[in-house]
Amino acid sequence: MGKILCATRGGEDSWRTQDEAIKLAKKRGDELIFLYVVDISFLDKIAAPMVIDAESSVEKLGAFLLAMAQERAREKGLEVQVVIREGKTREEIKAAAKELGVDTVVLGLPAEGGVFREEAIRAFAREIEVETGAEVVLV
Repeated sequence: MGKILCATRGGEDSWRTQDEAIKLAKKRGDELIFLYVVDISFLDKIAAPMVIDAESSVEKLGAFLLAMAQERAREKGLEVQVVIREGKTREEIKAAAKELGVDTVVLGLPAEGGVFREEAIRAFAREIEVETGAEVVLV
């Protein structure tokens, strides 16, 4: 039995990615882990008390979004693990993949007109594969 890590931001935009990760885990009989990264690095220039408050709020949001993803998996007959990490998203996804010993990382491709560019996600996927040895599945 292998392990699949599905990095998710949660919410409706991530449902397609979560669903594909759930299908893949069920098909392979693998363990599935949903990962949410609390990345507040964009707040670097804001006063420290505000940053601490923002970090707490983002972490609570992440826990809620992961609980929703976990419930979606349960509805499809799969128990999953959830992990919240703090730091820069790209680095934390790679670190989690290494530390958790996953075989596969599932990432969502950007929606049409989305914030992220597909080429950047594909380059990041190659980076994950080289640095962790895990296969990356883009959905």
